[in-house]
Amino acid sequence: MLKLHEKSRDDTVALMADIGRRARAAARPLAVATAERKHAALIGMAQAILRHEQDILDANAIDIKNGEQSGLSASFMDRLKLDPARIRAMADGISEIAGLRDPVGDVIAAWDRPNGLYIERVRTPLGVVGVIYESRPNVTADAGALCLKAGNPVVLRGGSDSLNSSAAIHACLVEGLKAAKLPQDAIQLVPTADRAAVGEMLKGLSGNIDVIIPRGGKNLVERVQNEARVPVFAHLEGICHLYIDGSADLDMAARIAVNAKMRRTGVCGAAETLLVDRAVAATHLVPILGALRAAGCEIHADAEVLKVFADAQPATDADWVSEYLDAIIAVKLVDGVAGAIEHIETFSSHHTEAIVAEDADAVERFFNEIDSAILLHNASTQFADGGEFGMGAEIGIATGKMHARGPVGVEQLTSFKYRVRGTGQVRP
Repeated sequence: MLKLHEKSRDDTVALMADIGRRARAAARPLAVATAERKHAALIGMAQAILRHEQDILDANAIDIKNGEQSGLSASFMDRLKLDPARIRAMADGISEIAGLRDPVGDVIAAWDRPNGLYIERVRTPLGVVGVIYESRPNVTADAGALCLKAGNPVVLRGGSDSLNSSAAIHACLVEGLKAAKLPQDAIQLVPTADRAAVGEMLKGLSGNIDVIIPRGGKNLVERVQNEARVPVFAHLEGICHLYIDGSADLDMAARIAVNAKMRRTGVCGAAETLLVDRAVAATHLVPILGALRAAGCEIHADAEVLKVFADAQPATDADWVSEYLDAIIAVKLVDGVAGAIEHIETFSSHHTEAIVAEDADAVERFFNEIDSAILLHNASTQFADGGEFGMGAEIGIATGKMHARGPVGVEQLTSFKYRVRGTGQVRP
């Protein structure tokens, strides 16, 4: 079991200050590390995770037992639980990140000026990244690997419910850093459950943290957004919508609806509201809802839906703004794509929305008029994931409009600088 630091607030403040200083000290050598050395570190991390699978499972068993005793919800327990398949997926994700193009030093744009100056916009690391997360121990691996690939030191503060699992994974990341002769302080895990540690990170650790990324529930994200004194990449909720258009293929619509809601109900890309075109209510509604009920989903339906599908509960106003993270979905009939767009733009958290349709015009209107980070056509909302986008993994989904939006992967963890080359020019 992880030996936690159980100290006074002053001790926690001192601990976090030291972590911040060490992260900043690692920033310069990491920023100039070669792509080959970072690749070697990442491969070493993936191999260490596979080599220490049983250690990770043993640590996770402690967290699972503690979670059961403390009464964590089913969705939290699902996110917390590790098994051999999830551990292999972590290792595979790190290996995939290792294989990505190193973004640091990429020339994003270049142009000549009439006065002979040659200007380049070049990718650079963001700096020190702070990641605050709950439940998901796999974020330790994803965040550590992504930040390393982008040349950023990272300070990881996992939830108290997953600290043992996160510590076992973090030990594997350190093995990879050591093997590649990169600074071990490039990836640090905060070894305390004291909430004061989060407060210190939100203050920026005396200027040593450049950006904060929260990954967790609404309460955590709200606290980060309200208190952070450094920039934040975040989304508040994943109120994701699936719209079944009048032109949708029924079998495809039912298959996608069940997957979007039930594949994993506790992820932020799970569909929470199902909208069905009123024009196909007679043909599509009952089969789709029947498939959801057969899969174990509870249905909260508006009055029109209840008239034709009685095996449901009446929906309330709260249902349209609820992120259930559970086997529950809200269902409503709408007037075509225009009605779907109106509902989504009124209630969406601008995370992920999907349309099932064969009408190309309806799809284009849906894509053009909805302002969410991720839009899908004829595909499950559960594809809202950096790994599925070919990014290897993600730290989270950003729904803001500044800098990063959608899955936060390697490229989103970089900034840029300008390089200007001259031949003796002076400005008149």
